[in-house]
Amino acid sequence: MNALIENWRTGFHIDRKVEVSIVVPLYNEHEVIMMMHERLTGVLISLGVCYELVLVDDGSRDGTPHMMNSLAKKDPAVTAVFLSRNFGKEAALTAGLEHATGEAVIIMDADLQDPPELIPKMLKAWKDGADVVCMRRRSRAGETWFKRYSAHQFYRVLNAISDVDIPADTGDFRLLSRKAVNMLKQLNERNRYMKGLFAWIGLPTTVIEYDRMPRAAGTTKWDYLSLFNLAFQGITSFSTVPLRIAMGVGLLTALFGVLFTLWIVIKTLVLGDPVQGYPSLISMITILGGAQLLSIGLLGEYIGKTYYEAKQRPVYLVRDIVSRRHAARAAASANAEAQTAATAAAAVAAAAAAITAKASTAGTKSYATYK
Repeated sequence: MNALIENWRTGFHIDRKVEVSIVVPLYNEHEVIMMMHERLTGVLISLGVCYELVLVDDGSRDGTPHMMNSLAKKDPAVTAVFLSRNFGKEAALTAGLEHATGEAVIIMDADLQDPPELIPKMLKAWKDGADVVCMRRRSRAGETWFKRYSAHQFYRVLNAISDVDIPADTGDFRLLSRKAVNMLKQLNERNRYMKGLFAWIGLPTTVIEYDRMPRAAGTTKWDYLSLFNLAFQGITSFSTVPLRIAMGVGLLTALFGVLFTLWIVIKTLVLGDPVQGYPSLISMITILGGAQLLSIGLLGEYIGKTYYEAKQRPVYLVRDIVSRRHAARAAASANAEAQTAATAAAAVAAAAAAITAKASTAGTKSYATYK
């Protein structure tokens, strides 16, 4: 049975154009990678489509790179992309999208919280005309109430202050058409919040609700600090409202300072009370100092983004790519080029021989005429 599947995969994936690409970023996921591969291949083979699995290692420090390498050497449908170090999930997603060749590209996590069994529904929505198919979480099993509540509120806040309508309660689990992927490749920004970029391109979108499962194995790599940094990255990448809020706080603080000063002057002139110097002075300095530091820090965040964009560093660097299918195609291309070169050389040799023969015949005729 395994031999039949291997033969089917080899011919199917090397000779035909890829219809569906599955992009999976991985970071220390050795406990679940084999289970993920088995479930994905089971679903995709049953659909009868030509597919590829683009696995991107984001600088893992466990057995993930070794297992990816083994899968890529055994399964011609697997392309293993190894980044030179840990660049973050957004960079790993970018690398996966740039190496995917399918007409439809599906992004999912390796932990199987996003069930591969939903792929047929996503493909149906794509064939019905959607360029982006978002998977909205109806429920989130295995997560704390605080994480569910904070994620729910974050999407509402982000949509309220952003110029882009980002689908609420959706993660990275989604389908992108080839048109959508090509558009995303044109976005060269270094500070990337992929959920916002998916919405920014503005193509026809279909939303499908589903129930998210607990992790199949392993532990999450996202602590609350990492989630906060990602949320802040999303807000500052798609909105300048925080800067306007900081300006508003500065104006209110200045207005409060003016009113407080007037109150002290009027109180002293009318009532004759002495000025309460030390407590009022310390209070004003504290309020103004806090507002100024907050505004400067927020402004520095935006300036920092401009600084990184100005340096034009690549989003990621690839250390190695392992793929039987790509190697077979490269070998076939090299053979075709060698055959073309041999044919051209034979044609040149034949032409040279014809010219030589013609010259010899002409020389013989001239000699006969002379005689």
